[in-house]
Amino acid sequence: MMNNNNEAVSSALFRFMTLGDLDDIMDIEHQSFTLPWKRDAFVRELTSNPYARYWVVEINGKVVGYSGVWIVMDEAHVTNIAVLPEYRGHGFGKQLLIKTMQLAQSYNAKVVTLEVRVSNIVAQNLYRSLGFQPGGIRKGYYTDNNEDGLIMWVNI
Repeated sequence: MMNNNNEAVSSALFRFMTLGDLDDIMDIEHQSFTLPWKRDAFVRELTSNPYARYWVVEINGKVVGYSGVWIVMDEAHVTNIAVLPEYRGHGFGKQLLIKTMQLAQSYNAKVVTLEVRVSNIVAQNLYRSLGFQPGGIRKGYYTDNNEDGLIMWVNI
């Protein structure tokens, strides 16, 4: 592990996700979410969805996090963002989100939206630090426990 956030992020490689990353991505999914996406969903995203773009962050050749976005017209929707538990708190999630927002902007998106569990205050604080604001509630959005999803958005 890295000693500080600056050292951690500066030693990281950010690149676009490939099908070869999916074993690592599935590990991150299962360690991060109670409702992980299935491998086939990522295969479809990478091969068939013209609106989807995915980043990974690598440390010493190991994929430790990823983010995804759908860019449609002038709107970008963050589909998912996750970092392995032992790599959290070092700025990787923030940098993934910044890169995702920059990519959306390069495609002329004007707004970025996402959903987050109402109980996930750590993630909400990350999003707020990048200018995201609450925009509404999706009642019962998360089907594992019927938890509400907080819609957040930011103009870019």
